[in-house]
Amino acid sequence: MAAEMGAPRFSRWQGALGFMLTELRVQGHETLALATSMIVQTVFIVFVWVLNRGLLPYALLGAVVFSVFQIGERVTNESAYIRIDHRLTDLYLASPLTPEAYFLGMATGVMTAFLPPVFVLVALIEVLHPLTWFAALVFAAVLVALWLFASAMGYIFSTLFLDSRAIWPYSSLFYNAFGVLPPVFYPYAYWKAIIPHSLEPLALLLPPSASAALVTWAEGLPLANLSGGEVAMASVAIVVESLGLFLFAVYWARRASRER
Repeated sequence: MAAEMGAPRFSRWQGALGFMLTELRVQGHETLALATSMIVQTVFIVFVWVLNRGLLPYALLGAVVFSVFQIGERVTNESAYIRIDHRLTDLYLASPLTPEAYFLGMATGVMTAFLPPVFVLVALIEVLHPLTWFAALVFAAVLVALWLFASAMGYIFSTLFLDSRAIWPYSSLFYNAFGVLPPVFYPYAYWKAIIPHSLEPLALLLPPSASAALVTWAEGLPLANLSGGEVAMASVAIVVESLGLFLFAVYWARRASRER
């Protein structure tokens, strides 16, 4: 009893780094997934290069935003693969690894594995259209928030299915629809030109398009003018939705652990 009372208590985040490194090693063997992670982005960039090079900065910035948002789909698939196909979740959570450290370690490991292609896009941006220091700061901030949102969404989404084969088409549809249809690869002004006035703010409430709108606005691109109210709306939406969903994912991980 005395030994138990004197035993150290594990931190809620203890094990996150170890699981991140494990996940990074696993993802490093997924060479096909890593090699094909930029197909959609490359297609959009090539089309813009051929059809209208004036929109190339929007396409490049949007490609980075979309790449970070798509990390959520990787988290969805990986979480489902571990839980359903390998049935390792119970084993992990029976160790000192806490549910929230399990979720955060997985999300961080997947993100780290898929960052090199993102760095290539960032290098292209700096060569073709260098960012100002202000735009670079805004870019970094919104990408961190977007990663939190996408990873949390991916983890929660993965727990709603019992068959991994059913998850893949739905997750692909979700992340591609919300990462391509709103103004991520194209200017927010184009969205306002084709969408009814009452639906215009919708793009500023969705984290991928809000991120793209804020970055292009901060960079001062010609078709990316935002009013003070629109900047505030997009900023608040990203912060509130990202932090809120991340905290809910931590709660959801704990709840799923208790139900086992």
